Amino acid sequence: MPWGRTVDDHRSEVNLMDVNTAIANVLKEEGVEYLLGFPSNPLFDTGIAEAVGIRTIITRQERTAAHMADAIGRLTSGEQIAGFACQHGPGTENSIGGIAQAYGESAPMVAIPAGYDRAKTDVDPKFNSLLNYQHVSKSCEQLTDPDAVGETMRRAFSAARNGRPRPAVVEVPKDVFWEEVPDGLDYSATSSNRSGPDPDSVREVAEVLLEADRPVIFAGQGVHYAKGWDALEELAESLEAPVATSLNGKSAFPETHPLSLGAGSKSEPGQLAHFLREADVIFGVGCSFTDTAYGITVPEGKTIVHSTLDPTDIDKDVEAAYALVGDAKLTLEALVDAVDERIDGDRGRFDDVAAEIESVKSEWLAEWDAKLTSEETPINPYRVIHELTNVVDAAETIITADAGNPRDFLAPFWECTEPLSYIGWGKTTQLGYGLGLALGAKLLHPEKLCINIMGDGAIGMTGLDFETAVREDLPILTIHLNNYEMASYDTPFSGDFGDVGEALGGYGERVEDPEEVAPAIERAIRKTEEGTPVLLEFVTAKETELSRPDLE
Repeated sequence: MPWGRTVDDHRSEVNLMDVNTAIANVLKEEGVEYLLGFPSNPLFDTGIAEAVGIRTIITRQERTAAHMADAIGRLTSGEQIAGFACQHGPGTENSIGGIAQAYGESAPMVAIPAGYDRAKTDVDPKFNSLLNYQHVSKSCEQLTDPDAVGETMRRAFSAARNGRPRPAVVEVPKDVFWEEVPDGLDYSATSSNRSGPDPDSVREVAEVLLEADRPVIFAGQGVHYAKGWDALEELAESLEAPVATSLNGKSAFPETHPLSLGAGSKSEPGQLAHFLREADVIFGVGCSFTDTAYGITVPEGKTIVHSTLDPTDIDKDVEAAYALVGDAKLTLEALVDAVDERIDGDRGRFDDVAAEIESVKSEWLAEWDAKLTSEETPINPYRVIHELTNVVDAAETIITADAGNPRDFLAPFWECTEPLSYIGWGKTTQLGYGLGLALGAKLLHPEKLCINIMGDGAIGMTGLDFETAVREDLPILTIHLNNYEMASYDTPFSGDFGDVGEALGGYGERVEDPEEVAPAIERAIRKTEEGTPVLLEFVTAKETELSRPDLE
């Protein structure tokens, strides 16, 4: 059958439908609202996804679409799974990076790449998704039997929804899309299930935390997936213990709370390193404790308590004296109950801990004030971040930053007040990731200001997908920190990207005067509120200093 069949062609007179229609119906039954990707894939080309009520969005580059799906999974705490589809061959080759990124960041989605015809699947040098996606997906199948549509798709959605969330891949050879199956596929949506920790271990850990003199709680992305924010705050206040987060977990604990230490990353607030250095017990919850340059460094000689949904994380990189395996919310709630049973009222150290945090934080911020308020030209990028924090209402914003300096400049100084208001990441990361994340965020939250911050390398890789924001009516704010090089590698770049924003149909502005930073941000916000995507380009200095407080 040809690839170009229309929606009207999809049902035959003998009550049969093709696999393409069956997959679209499964997506609808599973609650998929968005199918993101790039043609040619029959789910796009025939219009069947739109016909069953799924919004389809075509990006200019496949991995941007995968990044959008990534954001949807994370910003809904895994409750909403987005679909991703692309062409066989080049489409699967281009998109593998986006799937790998979602795998590394534990972001759920279901990817349905087309494959070569079954007769050519294993013919060298054709790119086979079944083989090549296995190491970057939680499950990976090839649908070769049309009668197995239901069970194959069910396995994919169950994998994405349960346990550690990650991408599930179903490659469909392009000839299989047109195979016919009985109409009226009997399919019901998969369920999401949670598991709780061992009660005996909970009691033991509660005793350890209560006996600690200087405990620190370290919260990861699992707290977001479990929606364990309230329980985390309650446990911290019961223990009167400070809370740090991973970059993926940033916003799981309000960073304006007196017990907040901020987020660990390649650059981080001064108070975080101070309290890790002084801690006797570190309780990690909803985190992997992966050894990475983009997370906290766990000091030696500390008692480690590790709570995670994935038991393979335990003792992987950091040796744990105690472990709790289970959903972060269930674990935190169980610990709150166990702790409250053992204490009567406050423990008398909240004010002292809060005062110590504030003292160290104030000293750290004073060290950075000259850069945050710098009048120099080109503009110091820290001045941009400072003005952004002053102008923007963090409670009504979802923000993310690309790899390298944009991340390192933003993360220590941006304070989140609401859960899921910062899209972070904690492992190796592709340049250009942030634009797709912001687009996905705006899809879900049109009422929010959705910001992504890019550097020269990132905008060169995915910047043309700013046009997707224009075409799909997604008025995001893209901030480009243009220092004419990639990070500190002294690799020269050039270009006027304010003009690019205008040329692609949005609002673009180039800012070179530090006194114009705040007014430009204010103008940009007004434009997004009017429905226009904005690309703000700030010409910045080649800043190399990062906030890396010493743990020694």
